[in-house]
Amino acid sequence: MISASQQIRFCTTSDGVRIAYAVTGTGPPLVRAAVRFTHIEFDQASPVWRHWLAELSRGRTLVRYDERGCGLSDWNAKDLSFEACVRDLEAVVDAAGLMRFALISILRGGGMVAVAYAARHPDRVSHLVLHGACARGRLASAGTPKERDEEEVIIKLIELGWGEGNEAFRHLFAKQFVPDGTPEQHRSIEELLRLSTSSANAARLSREFGTVDVRELAKKIRCPTLVMQAREELRTSLEEGRQLAALIPDARFILLESRNRLLTEDEPAWARFAAEVRAFLPSTLPDREAKTLQGKFASLSARERDVLEFIAEGFDNNQIAEQLELSEKTVRNHINSIFAKLEVPTRAQAIVRARQAGFGQGNTRTLD
Repeated sequence: MISASQQIRFCTTSDGVRIAYAVTGTGPPLVRAAVRFTHIEFDQASPVWRHWLAELSRGRTLVRYDERGCGLSDWNAKDLSFEACVRDLEAVVDAAGLMRFALISILRGGGMVAVAYAARHPDRVSHLVLHGACARGRLASAGTPKERDEEEVIIKLIELGWGEGNEAFRHLFAKQFVPDGTPEQHRSIEELLRLSTSSANAARLSREFGTVDVRELAKKIRCPTLVMQAREELRTSLEEGRQLAALIPDARFILLESRNRLLTEDEPAWARFAAEVRAFLPSTLPDREAKTLQGKFASLSARERDVLEFIAEGFDNNQIAEQLELSEKTVRNHINSIFAKLEVPTRAQAIVRARQAGFGQGNTRTLD
């Protein structure tokens, strides 16, 4: 079920792939790099993901997306390379109209994408949070032929065992994500894995990311960076997390006492994670940017603010017209004026800007 507060939009990358992204919360922008095998339509109802999304949306405008080949994004993308996935992040933040934002990643693949983006766009990323990340894919970091063979076997199992009707393999994968999880959490992960992508895409993405090495890019990051890792995580070694933190200038490294790659809501490590992220990320926009936005919103008329409130909550033009007892033409005129004053070309960007300013918090009347 999609939360009423979640807005799902689509953008198109430079190679023509449609990427789905979602906006939740209000306040300073925070972008979550794509998590492998996720689905933005169903994550909010998942007992594994819902506390993550609620926390990251608290006092912030959270923008997250499904990477190519997964979720609501195009499954038939020809290019599933690492560089193509970095372009997905570039397309999403541009479509959302974000000039400067905090960036967070969860798990290995998203971490490498976030590192590459932050290194290449230092003017866009204000703060970087990396959880469960590393500088190299599993094939690139394999120290022995045996380790490489083991990873090749896992990729082959993904290709053969991911699909419909093969619950045993998905259960094994779920146990690696949350070894100390409940049966309900394991079932949720298994269902998300099935819904998120095909066997072929899952295997291709695993192989593509397995060969990635972002060690040199990590050295170029200049924004404040927080690196966190579960001490006993099964698939990313403690040494890999330490290496990444050491490569990024002045990065802070925190160990969380857990075995779970995806921290569960009831474990102490989750409370520590949430507290550290809240303390690390800025609670307000930079003064210069905040003053600029304040001036733009101050130029809106009372009726335009009413219309914008409905836009931020996801109402379409016809619904806004009904709620405000206006004609659709009048609503369109108000929207054109709003876009001009806020200097945004699209509805998606207007939603993000509005949520940064505190609109869309459920203060409007609901539809019958």
